[in-house]
Amino acid sequence: CFLEPGTPFPNVLESKYRALVVNNVKTSKAGPLLSFLVAGVFPDRTEDWLAIQNDRKSTLASLCLKNDLLKLRSKLDSYVASQLFVEHKHKFIYCEVPKVGCSNWKRTIFLLQANLNAEASEIEHDHIHRTSLIKKLVVYPPAIQKEFLNNYTKVMFTRHPLERLVSAYRDKLLHSEPFYSVTVANEIRAMFRKDKNSSEKVSFQEFVSFIVAKPPNSLDIHWKPMFLLCDPCNIHYNILGKYETLRLDSEHVLEVIGAPKRLHFPDLKRYGSEKRTNGDITLEYLRQLNLEQIEKIKKLYQMDFLLFNYTMDYEDYFSLND
Repeated sequence: CFLEPGTPFPNVLESKYRALVVNNVKTSKAGPLLSFLVAGVFPDRTEDWLAIQNDRKSTLASLCLKNDLLKLRSKLDSYVASQLFVEHKHKFIYCEVPKVGCSNWKRTIFLLQANLNAEASEIEHDHIHRTSLIKKLVVYPPAIQKEFLNNYTKVMFTRHPLERLVSAYRDKLLHSEPFYSVTVANEIRAMFRKDKNSSEKVSFQEFVSFIVAKPPNSLDIHWKPMFLLCDPCNIHYNILGKYETLRLDSEHVLEVIGAPKRLHFPDLKRYGSEKRTNGDITLEYLRQLNLEQIEKIKKLYQMDFLLFNYTMDYEDYFSLND
């Protein structure tokens, strides 16, 4: 079962699963989930989680086939391989999707790999994105890449495309990060302002006009469509997590891969004094756009909406789920 664009509400299983998160119900700790996957006997909440996983994967498979996104090729695209991080001790591959908890996942992978008895909060944001200690799949020969993809637990996380877009704008264009707040911002100003010397911050409307004017494959990683980053139609991810259920999904991932019990997924934020981008904030920004801009960003992220079961009826979605 899957939702076509415009369907206003998540399916019953997703609604039930979100309720567990909203009510802060903790998952059952009844042993490694990997054994449940094999044996087919589950505690109730694990059964719910596995049912959600099956639903997400069947939705994805159906839509990949329907939209002719399956490819026949002998080796993995190098761009996609550069998005995949490999942690060998727990046979774990994680696809990086910016603005979907990727900094915290990199911290987690670093701790898993180094086997450090340390806290994620001790690892600085900039360090975790620059370290060479976390290996990417692209550094291995094609035959080894294939071996890892066939034998490791592969994980991808997604987020509502429009909330991710707003989060990227707030994070990259409203802060003093030289490449984005200067280089990218100046490119946007040059495209849309008569006064080329204007130093006023780039507006969300200008940002959206800028990205929809470019080919999707050329977009920056922070706002490129998620399906282009991780190629989920051709890499068969074992676990499809969502930002909307990030903590619960992440704890299940850690259990599946056999992570140490002491290790929990962190909840760290780069700009800690600011409120996270949520439904209310997303709606506030989307309401600044005209109808033509809304239609263009829906078209840009159409496959993300379809493949990952997000509704385009964002007013109802964010009002319901925030």
